[in-house]
Amino acid sequence: MGIRIINNRRYITMAKLIGKVLIVVSFFFSLSLNAQNYITHKVKEADTIEALAKKYSVTTSQIISLNPSAKQKLKKGDVLIIPNVSEVETPKVTKPNEVFSSTETSVVTDKVISEYKTHKVKRKETLFGISKLYNVTILDLKKANNFLYTNNLRKGDELKIPIFKTIVKPVVSNDDKPTSETPKTVTTDSVLPKGKYIVKKSEGVWRIAKNNNTTIAVLETLNPNLKNGVKEGDTLNVPFSKEKNPVTNIAVKDSTYTVLESEGFFRIKLKTGLDKAQLEALNPGLSETGLKPGMVLNIGKVNTTNPIYAISKETGVVDLSKNIINNSKKKIAILLPFKLSSIEVDSIEQTSKRLENDRLLNISLDFYSGVEMALDSINKLNLDIDVSVYDTNNRESNTMMLADKLASDSVNAVIGPLLPKNFNMFSSRVSSAGIPVFSPLTKSVNQGSNVYQTRPSESLLIQKITNYVKKDSTANIVVLHDSKHKDEANRLKALFPNATVLASKLDKEGKDQYFIYEVTLANTLKLGNNYVFLQTEAEGFVSNVSSVLNAKNNNSAMTITLATINMNEAFQGDNVSNYQLSNLNFTFPTMARMYHKNESKGFVENYKKAYNETPSSYAVRGFDVTMDVVFRLASSTNLLTDVNNTMLTEYTENKFMYVKNNSGGYDNHAVYLVKYNDLNIVEIED
Repeated sequence: MGIRIINNRRYITMAKLIGKVLIVVSFFFSLSLNAQNYITHKVKEADTIEALAKKYSVTTSQIISLNPSAKQKLKKGDVLIIPNVSEVETPKVTKPNEVFSSTETSVVTDKVISEYKTHKVKRKETLFGISKLYNVTILDLKKANNFLYTNNLRKGDELKIPIFKTIVKPVVSNDDKPTSETPKTVTTDSVLPKGKYIVKKSEGVWRIAKNNNTTIAVLETLNPNLKNGVKEGDTLNVPFSKEKNPVTNIAVKDSTYTVLESEGFFRIKLKTGLDKAQLEALNPGLSETGLKPGMVLNIGKVNTTNPIYAISKETGVVDLSKNIINNSKKKIAILLPFKLSSIEVDSIEQTSKRLENDRLLNISLDFYSGVEMALDSINKLNLDIDVSVYDTNNRESNTMMLADKLASDSVNAVIGPLLPKNFNMFSSRVSSAGIPVFSPLTKSVNQGSNVYQTRPSESLLIQKITNYVKKDSTANIVVLHDSKHKDEANRLKALFPNATVLASKLDKEGKDQYFIYEVTLANTLKLGNNYVFLQTEAEGFVSNVSSVLNAKNNNSAMTITLATINMNEAFQGDNVSNYQLSNLNFTFPTMARMYHKNESKGFVENYKKAYNETPSSYAVRGFDVTMDVVFRLASSTNLLTDVNNTMLTEYTENKFMYVKNNSGGYDNHAVYLVKYNDLNIVEIED
C-alpha cells in the first residue's frame, strides 16, 4: 500500500468533472424541490421507468409528467425528479401461517386499520412531522388521503389518520410445518420467551436497543454475531429482569445496588456498567465473600445524566454510537458556500468550467459529499434527526438571514459556515439562542461560548511533536529553514536551545536558493539519534535535504529522523522521493491521519460507489465531523454543558476531544503524531 497524497489535485478528469456537475445539479434540485415533497434519482445503467415507479411507489405517468424526456429513453447519469411518497416504508405484513423458526416459539403479525382520526393541518406542519406524531408512515397517510399524491400539504387540510392495530399470533413449528390449530390472538409479551426478541421489518440495532430499554453495547455482549448486522426474523437475546425497571448499562440513579437471587457479576455489569474488578475495588471484602442475594453494593456516586461509556483500553477512544441516551429529535443545520445562484444548472459546460476554477465550490461539494455519506450511515441506526443544508452564497446578508431563521427554529447544532468572517458573524448572532456552532475547516475563528473549534490549533500540533522529541534527552537537534519560515525556526530554537540552526543559501539579491551544501549539513550530524526539522514550502528544498540526509543515513551508529512542524504539499511533490522520506522516518503532527483502506473499507468503498472516486480529505472531514456531532448530540442532554465533550472520539481520519477555553467555548485537543514507515503513514503511539 502506498502513501496517499492529500489535496494534490493537479487536474480534474472529465469523468470526475461530470460526476461533480451531477452533484451540483442534484443538490440544486434537492434544495428547490424539498419543500414540494419531491426527491431526485440519478439514473443507473439498468434503470427503467417501471422499476423506478415500483421502487418509489409511484406511477410511471407521475415520473413522465415531471420528466418528459424520460418517456423516450433513460440515460445513465440523468437526474430525475420523483414524487416523494415513500420516505418511510410500510412494514411488511407477515402472512398468518408464515413460520420464523422451527425450533423455538415464533410469532406472526397482521397489521390492520382499527379506526381513523382526523387531523387539521397547522401552519408549518409537514407530512413527515405528522407521520411521526401519529407513528405512521407517509405512505400510509397518502393511501388514506389520495389527494396528497398530486397536491402539496396545505394549512387547513383535514387528514384522515389511520390507526393500526397489530395482531400477534403464536405459531409452534414442528418439522417446518405450521400447527393445525387456529392460534388465539395474544400480546407479544406472552408469546416471546423471556430474553428473546424477533427483529421486525426495517428495524436497526439502535431501534431494537431502544425497544428493549437497553443499549447497543449490551446487545452486542448478548449476541456476539450482532456486528454482522440483523435482518427481519432474526431472534436476538435481550436483557430481562424480575425488577420493575428494565436492564440497561446506563448509570442507575442510586449509588448502591442490591444483589438479586442467583445474580452474578455478568448480569450486574449489564445493569451498572461495572465489571467484577471495578465492583471489588469499590467494595472491600467482596473478592473473599463473593456475591450474596440481598447484598448492598457500593457502585459509586454516578451522574445520571451521563452514561458509563464504552472506552477502548488500548486507545482511550469512546464509541458514542453505543451510548445513546437522548432519543429526542435532533435538528441540525449545515451551512456551506455553494453559491448556487450563480450556477447555470442547465449548462454542463458552464458548470464544468466553474468547477475547474472555483476551489471553494470544490471544497464545499467534497465536504457535502462526506456529509451525505455520514447521514446515510446514521440513518441505519434509526436516530431521529432532521438535517437541513443551506447555501450561504458566501454573502454576509445571506448568513445573517440564516442566523435569524435557525435561531427561531431552535436547531440543536450547526456545522459551518466554512469561512472565518461568516462563521464569526453567524456564531455570534445565534449565541444568545444557545446553539452550538461547529467550525469544520478554518484554522482560526473567534472564540465564543457556543463555538466548537473542530480543528486543533497550531500550538497543539507543535507541542505534540516537540514533547515527543524531548523524551530523548540525548538527541541532536538540527533546524533547517528558508527566509519565509524563519519565525518557525526561531520558535524551535526557543524550545530546543542546543539546536543547530541553518538557513537556505541565498543568491546575490538575497533570494532563497532552497538548498544547503552537503558538507555543511553533514557537519551538524552526530552519532546517536538526530532529529532534523525542515521548515519550508519549497519542493526543491525538501528534495535537496531528503537526498543529502538519506545518503548519510547508512551508519549503524547514527539514526536520522526528518521532521517538520508545518506539513504541506512541498513534502508530497513529484520531485520528492517517498522512499527517502520513509527511510528517514519522516515525522510530523497533523489534525488528520491518513486512513488505511483496511481500516475504513466500508466508507471508502461506499464513497467510490456513490461518487466514482476516492474521497478527498475534505470529504472525509465532512463525514467525520457530521458523525461526531450527531453522536455527541444523541449521547448527551446538553452539548454546551455536558462533560462528554472531553470524551475522545475517532472516525475515519479525524479524532475529537473538546476542552473548554477561556471564552466558555470548546477547542479540539486531539491531534495525531505520524511518520512515514515502509511507504505507509502510521501513527506514533507516544
